[in-house]
Amino acid sequence: MKYVRYCDDFSIYTKSRPSARKAGNEIYLFLKNKLKLPINREKSGIRKPVNFEILGFKFVSTYVKGISGQYQLVASDKSWKRLKLKLKSITRKTAPKSFDERTKKLKEVQRGWVNYFRMASIYGKLKDLDGWIRNRLRYCIWYDWKKPERRRKNLIRLGVKFDYAYSWSRTRMGGWATAQSPILKTTITMIRMTKRGYQSMLDYYLKVSPQFNEPLITWPV
Repeated sequence: MKYVRYCDDFSIYTKSRPSARKAGNEIYLFLKNKLKLPINREKSGIRKPVNFEILGFKFVSTYVKGISGQYQLVASDKSWKRLKLKLKSITRKTAPKSFDERTKKLKEVQRGWVNYFRMASIYGKLKDLDGWIRNRLRYCIWYDWKKPERRRKNLIRLGVKFDYAYSWSRTRMGGWATAQSPILKTTITMIRMTKRGYQSMLDYYLKVSPQFNEPLITWPV
């Protein structure tokens, strides 16, 4: 039996409902009779892992053929929403920040968040979020170039042929559509952004998550 405690809230995890019921009754009597503590009956109870959240974490079912009752730890929907709002603020095109300032602030927010949730299974969502962030950074760069002539010159500097640079610089697509198109994805590449200080959340997660950094155990022959 394992438990997690936070201030005046705590949760106990057991393998079966009967075990949970037994532990719950014992803890209830201990808190009430021994410690004389009031208990909020509305917030207390026996729940399945998928119906419970604590400190920004939650559980979801792991679907493996032939196996039931298995769960994995993930970040809650509220945690993802708060993170995305912070990232959106940093990568807002109208914010008076240079690319270097944006990447520096992104690292601060991203590393803190990933370190906190490094025990959770967040690989897939981080991959999608990274793509969204890179497109927003491309949009910021495109917006900063502003005028068509400046865009043309910058595209040429990035290796685009003269004719293509001219037509791309005068595209009628909106900024967000342009950021997701080959016009910028083939010029403002991830490699170039990385050289300027950008780091994807997924790469950092792979470095700090215990799931991907298990020590190698060798046995003597």
